[in-house]
Amino acid sequence: MTGRTRVKFCGLTRPQDVDAAVAAGADALGFVLWPGSKRAVDATRLVELTARVPAFVTRVGLFVDAEYGWIERCAPCLDLLQFHGDESPDTCLAAGRPWIKALRMRDSLDLHAAAETYGGAQALLLDAYRPGVPGGTGETFDWSRIPASLAKPVILAGGLMPDNVAEAIAAVSPFAVDVSGGIEVFPGVKDSARMTAFLRAVRRADDARCGA
Repeated sequence: MTGRTRVKFCGLTRPQDVDAAVAAGADALGFVLWPGSKRAVDATRLVELTARVPAFVTRVGLFVDAEYGWIERCAPCLDLLQFHGDESPDTCLAAGRPWIKALRMRDSLDLHAAAETYGGAQALLLDAYRPGVPGGTGETFDWSRIPASLAKPVILAGGLMPDNVAEAIAAVSPFAVDVSGGIEVFPGVKDSARMTAFLRAVRRADDARCGA
């Protein structure tokens, strides 16, 4: 896919990091709503953080096999739902909001079949696989496993950082890239300089693809 690569900064927990992410030029901001994560936020903090997000920046809520009541409680603060567990297509659709499905790249995964199974998704987010860990491993995977053409846009995640995101974009040409640990000082605390460096690396990669 050609054109500008969209960027999602995930795992935001502090107001100053939301402000810095918006200032850097992120297209989407991710808020982890799974209590098992070091980057998790509760409902009160979600309201506080998402209220700072201006129009045309997408607010994404990350859920892992969550109860519907929790999703329903958080949904008014969100523009897009990200399902990062073992949710069925029916579960994802039941929320009644735009959604993406995260898939961990285990050896047995058939991406073409997954794209058909999760046909209602806005995109597929592809992340590294580690048994028992739903995401946020900070690890990359073999990008050559991603087919050149899928029925759904690809959001590439897993171990991305300012130093390797250009290589990832050149290899995959994803619709978007998703980063959390690669822009952090430690889990949940972002670094504005790393955010800026990441965005610059993405723009340079896009310019190189377009021959600018």
